[in-house]
Amino acid sequence: MARYTGPKVRLSRRLATNIFENEKGRRALDRRPFPPGAHGRTRRRNAGSEYLAQLQEKQKAKYIYGVLEKQFKKTYNEANRLSGATGENLLILLETRLDNVVYRAGWASTRPQARQFVNHGLVKINGRRVDIPSYRVRKGEVVSLSEKAADMIVIQHNIDVLDRSLVGWLETGDGGKQVTVRDLPQREHIDVPVRESLIVELYSK
Repeated sequence: MARYTGPKVRLSRRLATNIFENEKGRRALDRRPFPPGAHGRTRRRNAGSEYLAQLQEKQKAKYIYGVLEKQFKKTYNEANRLSGATGENLLILLETRLDNVVYRAGWASTRPQARQFVNHGLVKINGRRVDIPSYRVRKGEVVSLSEKAADMIVIQHNIDVLDRSLVGWLETGDGGKQVTVRDLPQREHIDVPVRESLIVELYSK
């Protein structure tokens, strides 16, 4: 599956956000809170432009959820067809991806790691193995670790050490190795640093 494999810290500095939510990115932003490159400290051309702000918000959402351009546009079009605010619909569709649920459950330290776990067939939906990271969970579905995954040291370490607060639309079970989708997420449950209204403005041009 295609995914971003470029320099992660550089990308986080360019977008002024710890995109991959790792310690290395956090430290880099603390030390150098300006864009990368020889002229990163100086004012960028068009730094205050409306288009740049809109484009950066789209890039943040794409990289945070690990979605490429074509798939992101397809998700946006789907969000636009749903009733309600398009921007909120977009974030809800992205938030209910299976790889994001694995991340939210605390089984993976980052979303890229969560996507890897799903690709390797370590996650089940209602007892059935699902290896598609973009699978969209539905209300009432039970997401659990496979027998192999439940015994993996890296996953147990994440459960014990991350101590990530479970979002309100998920309910934990089986000692933290199972989550149930209580309901679809609402905007207040989604803590990603993205201004979805700017994404809508960008695509509405």
